[in-house]
Amino acid sequence: MISVLVVDAQPLQRLGFRVLLECTPDTEIVGEAGNGAEAVRQIIERRPDVVLMDIRLPGVDGIEATRRVIAAGGRSRILVLTTFDGERHAFAALRAGASGFLLKDIGPEELLAGIRAVAAGDAVIAPALTRRLLDAFADQLDDELCGPVRKDPRLRFLTHREREILVAIGHGLTNGEIAQRFTLSESTVKTHVGRVLAKIGARDRIQAVILAYNLRLTRPV
Repeated sequence: MISVLVVDAQPLQRLGFRVLLECTPDTEIVGEAGNGAEAVRQIIERRPDVVLMDIRLPGVDGIEATRRVIAAGGRSRILVLTTFDGERHAFAALRAGASGFLLKDIGPEELLAGIRAVAAGDAVIAPALTRRLLDAFADQLDDELCGPVRKDPRLRFLTHREREILVAIGHGLTNGEIAQRFTLSESTVKTHVGRVLAKIGARDRIQAVILAYNLRLTRPV
């Protein structure tokens, strides 16, 4: 059972999330908050598996609330939901420690899939947005992205195939797209991705993408 805490300034929005989560067999709602300060208190106290975090909140916004939870050592995975689709908000949320970034207008099944993914330790972000984020903020990741590939001791532990997978992750490809590119099954790709993350010490795919850019394995296009 995945425990979820909902943070949103709009009561009707929270009600909608509550109805969806209560009608889903593998999720349960363990709390709600309408502002960032209350969200931080409840998250630290209740330790939900996943937090649905709105960005636009009164007082402490969702990005700062996320930052405070991570700084306090909270183990909850934070999935940011917002009506904003700008790269700036997504980048700030991910840098604050969020495990994913989705828009509020996604369908129920997509939202539930996102919750299950972050609960399992994956990152959730649309591949197209991943590429836009890194292209828009490449200067914040590294000042010399156009140089030769950098050496890093972590790369020595990767097999040739795992290095190819890391580069594909850096391009923002999904497991399905990676499977198609290398003629592999999705289950095999999932195994490779898990091994890559473990070997490079990345918490999730987003960290792997940033590493690929900083090591110049992937470049803005």
